[in-house]
Amino acid sequence: MNDEFSDYGLWPLVIINSLIFIIFAFSFTKPSTARDWRSFGAFSAFLVALFTEMYGFPLTIYLLSGWLSSRFPDVDWFAHDSGHLLEMMFGWKDSPHIGPFHVLSTIFIFGGFILLASAWRVLYPAQRLHYLATNGPYARIRHPQYVAFILILFGFLLQWPTLLTLAMFPVLVFMYVRLARREEQEAHAQFGEDYLRYMASTPAFFPHFGSKLGSGAVILFILTLLAGIMFIFVPEQNLPADAPLPGHGADSAEANTLVGADRYRRRIQVDVLNEQRQRQTSASDPALRRELIQAHVDELRRISETPHGIHLKTIVAETDIGDVRGADASMNETTIQR
Repeated sequence: MNDEFSDYGLWPLVIINSLIFIIFAFSFTKPSTARDWRSFGAFSAFLVALFTEMYGFPLTIYLLSGWLSSRFPDVDWFAHDSGHLLEMMFGWKDSPHIGPFHVLSTIFIFGGFILLASAWRVLYPAQRLHYLATNGPYARIRHPQYVAFILILFGFLLQWPTLLTLAMFPVLVFMYVRLARREEQEAHAQFGEDYLRYMASTPAFFPHFGSKLGSGAVILFILTLLAGIMFIFVPEQNLPADAPLPGHGADSAEANTLVGADRYRRRIQVDVLNEQRQRQTSASDPALRRELIQAHVDELRRISETPHGIHLKTIVAETDIGDVRGADASMNETTIQR
């Protein structure tokens, strides 16, 4: 793996993290039927896909690198922390682990696991003794386990969005809703009128919190929708005014990015310095010639060490070229006197 992906390729971490979360979820679900295994298998596939991009190979970053670099040229998109795409794009580049999206994702993930554990404590004895589970989380919603899975998946999606998990998420939500409907049919056949009364008083997925909290949920949904719109329509950052245009000596592919424009300026600066060296080192004085060559080497080193992304006007103008020209003038005077 080349230096560009040096923060990835950590396949042992992919395996370890996937196993930790899968085993933890398995301990609270204990799938027994084919339907249970399908839902748990889909959940596990989502986690494996997530951790593969988080620690193995950043497929999403790789595919979107051109688009991301054109809009956010100051971000090293192949650094590991840059996988927190929402934090990077909305201004939390220095500390993505304490950014709002990361904090919100942590709340969803841990809240989902807490809900999953509390639901299993109620469901497990109900299944063993064949009675209807109506207390604990089941007093608020009819399918807390599926809601818990969705919360966990959504939390991971906020924290580390990828193209694959983004495509999988709505499919998994649809699958969990279908599984819930099938379970309701089976519960109705088993418990009859008791389950119909339970359905009438208890919502399936969204608990009743009252009008105030209901309004808050609407506001939260609107804010989330606006954030999604901002994510899609982030304006492209334009090149600075002094960036070279394609067809004017710069490679067209490089000139379309800030980094490419910066590299082009560096080449121009090096060419100028080389021309000056050829003129100035024609002096007959060996000591003066060595001094000028050393100054030339030092200037080239300074250009090469300048960070990418700095909008350089002309490095030559910022250097001590005047001193070199003064040395050149002194050299000419020395030649005249001789």
